[in-house]
Amino acid sequence: MRPRNQLARDQLLAVLGRHSAVSAPALAEALQVSGPTLHRLLQEAQGQVVVAGRARRTRYALRRAVRGELADLPLYEVDESGRAELLTQVTPVHPQGSHADFSGTGWPVPEESATGWWDGLPYALHDMRPQGYMGRQFARAEHRQLGVSENPQDWSDDDVLYVLSRTGADVSGNLILGNSAYEAWLARKLTAPSVLDEKDLPEAYAAMADHAIAAGVPGSSAAGEFPKFAALRDRPEAATPHVLVKFSGNDDSLPVRRWSDLLVCEHLALECARSLEGIASPPSRIVIHAGRTFLEVERFDRHGLHGRSRLSSLATLNAALMGEGTTDWTRLAARLVAMRLLSPADAQAIERLWWFGRLIANTDMHTGNLSLRARDMLTLTPCYDMLPMAYAPLPGGEVPAREFRPPLPLPTQRPAWNAACDAALRFWRQAADDARIGSAFRGVCAANADTLARIAAQV
Repeated sequence: MRPRNQLARDQLLAVLGRHSAVSAPALAEALQVSGPTLHRLLQEAQGQVVVAGRARRTRYALRRAVRGELADLPLYEVDESGRAELLTQVTPVHPQGSHADFSGTGWPVPEESATGWWDGLPYALHDMRPQGYMGRQFARAEHRQLGVSENPQDWSDDDVLYVLSRTGADVSGNLILGNSAYEAWLARKLTAPSVLDEKDLPEAYAAMADHAIAAGVPGSSAAGEFPKFAALRDRPEAATPHVLVKFSGNDDSLPVRRWSDLLVCEHLALECARSLEGIASPPSRIVIHAGRTFLEVERFDRHGLHGRSRLSSLATLNAALMGEGTTDWTRLAARLVAMRLLSPADAQAIERLWWFGRLIANTDMHTGNLSLRARDMLTLTPCYDMLPMAYAPLPGGEVPAREFRPPLPLPTQRPAWNAACDAALRFWRQAADDARIGSAFRGVCAANADTLARIAAQV
């Protein structure tokens, strides 16, 4: 004779495996058992069951193994002084999703995840995953060893968890997932790093660019994204030795000349954006060597040699907290203000930056190109990827002529537009006079300055 409730005992894990974050009443009904009996069964299976929430909000789920490992993944956070502390635990659950409690951490959490349940991965992990040129470069080099696709966009949530927990010691922001990645970070911290001396910088950058092209993804800049690499360089006045370096090709073709021009423009745009109230931009400089133009930009998520700070793109925050079908920075900022997650002052700064970008012909202002820091309230990070992308070569290498049509403001938008216009005029005039930019594009910049000045006088 089978023990009493053996059928329910046999079915418990199967039912949990089909329904993540299920309540006790729903689970008891599915198993056709009483509440007390259900809790005895759950106690028996406690090593396999995740329990979270309080009172009537308590939910249950079955742990999901990642690559055969059935364990919590600790999520560590590195502060600006370089000290790491445990932030929370990430637990994959069946049939999909995860549990990670961010309450009390300062990360804004959507209502449906208030007790730690997530339909997929916690959004704090999304900007950590390999992406862009460097992400594709990493995936191409390591995908066989890691057992993942060479295209990181094809990775499942489990692939992301596995890769980050094994190799995510140095990703965007300040989070480290898993003990293996944490141990790798600690080992690097305890080892004297190789920092480039100023006198060796041009030659080193040229060698690193050659390596990035050989090991990376050919043609990325022609498709609208600069190839780049990360480096450590010694500059006593800098806030951090950590930099990202974008670079052009090394021939005299028209597309390469234009990409070189745009790198110089990005450097100038970062300097001009700094004049906008509420906007910071990271220190940058241009290095020209071995036929290439390099744009070196200090990482604003790094502090000193070991310190780090939080980072979330507007794209990730929109997906997690708002779900708006727009890429307009100003509309998303207004929504965050309404949610009491962003200050009106930061929203106004975002509006000025948004107009500045449009007035310098930046046609690539997607929501991945603006980031914020989460600490109860969201605060704006320094700006980045700000350049006149309307003038980028086409994927096939053609460099077409573009007519400059500055957007005009509504009366309510005029204060932000005027501030952005002043900074944009400064940008176009500086670009028109910068000898590091080719004469043909300097002429375009001069004409754009005249156009914008004429419109500003009439608005």
